[in-house]
Amino acid sequence: MSVAFEVQGVGITELAEEFGTPLYLYDGEEITTRFQGLREHLHPSLEVFYSLKANPNISICSLLYRCGARAEVSSLTELVTARRAGVAPRDIIFLGPGKSRAELAACLDEGIYALVCESLGELALIDEVARERGITARVALRVNPSFSVKGSGLTMGGKPRQFGMDEEQLLAETPELAARYPAVRLMGVQVYLGTRILGEETVVENTRRILDLAERVSAHLDFPLEMVDIGGGLGIAYFDNEKDLDLAELSAHLNPLIEGFTSRHPDTRMIMELGRFLVAASGTYVTRVRYTKTSMGENFAVTDGGTNHHMAAVGIGSYVKRNFPMAALERMDEPATEPWHITGPLCTPNDVIGKKVPMPALRAGELVGVQRSGAYGPTASPVHFLSHGYPAEVLVLDGRARLIRERDDVEVMLGRQRLYDATGTDES
Repeated sequence: MSVAFEVQGVGITELAEEFGTPLYLYDGEEITTRFQGLREHLHPSLEVFYSLKANPNISICSLLYRCGARAEVSSLTELVTARRAGVAPRDIIFLGPGKSRAELAACLDEGIYALVCESLGELALIDEVARERGITARVALRVNPSFSVKGSGLTMGGKPRQFGMDEEQLLAETPELAARYPAVRLMGVQVYLGTRILGEETVVENTRRILDLAERVSAHLDFPLEMVDIGGGLGIAYFDNEKDLDLAELSAHLNPLIEGFTSRHPDTRMIMELGRFLVAASGTYVTRVRYTKTSMGENFAVTDGGTNHHMAAVGIGSYVKRNFPMAALERMDEPATEPWHITGPLCTPNDVIGKKVPMPALRAGELVGVQRSGAYGPTASPVHFLSHGYPAEVLVLDGRARLIRERDDVEVMLGRQRLYDATGTDES
């Protein structure tokens, strides 16, 4: 009898029968264990803020907040999600290069800990919105540093970017910058250098340079350094020849840096933003094979879900398509005997979530999973392409499976559309 994939003792066949496919399946125990392991290694002064962009499901946010994470949000909906998940305003920061007036107003009305400002134009708008309310806005400056990260999957600093204000521009400003905006209180610095960092030494060197930059900017502009956000970007291994970060090695070199900084700035709140690192390993994207076929000697398994739910599996941002770890979920112990292209239901040749994946001989009706898929899944994918809609999302916690997002159906997909009839009769 074949060994099937399970989460906390709940079998994948049972889960697929109960909730249908395609679906995203999250292991809550993996999320809590990963956060607790991180917390055991990191310096106690370094607070972890969960980046909702990685997985904005309200139940995932709530679970991490109960574990001790705070929240970093980048839209009005993410702000409301965090608040409804129970996150206290003092544990929320808001980032993003294109904040709207409505978003700024909501942040000020909620009284969140800090707005992270990314341009002088935004600083002026924050000042205006705060003056309308008769309050003072707490603002941290996002700095685009002159240096760049090495060893990152996606570089976010050290070159022309829409993110933040250039280090040179801020250091050329006069110390009276804050005085020009009387309803703004500058109180912190944020720098985010890159994502998917898998080198411990890269994280440490980035942190060293960010802390130095924060001290220089705050001293030059003459504001108290109440908060320093060192970004994050800790990666996880997806592909061959990659390995996960060694938290013991990382903390052995990172913690002394944090300790030295906190001894100089005992009242400064230290923040690390993490998204992918906390949730990616917990997720499995589960699809069911509808058809198998051969084309010009190559095997294809056509499944009920594809890149419309898992755009990350296409390899966006990579020069070479590399496969996420994948498995025949009901035959985990069977050897891979042949290469398979795992494709979805979309009318595009790009709908390939796995290319030449070693698998046992696949059959119609069985389940295939894309593992390490808990981050940047459906919300980072074109879920409305061909009007398939969102998949179901399921969280297994304490050995019990819970539906945390319903699957879109036809009525959901059409519910916000309006029919215009050329004869002059509109349906609503």
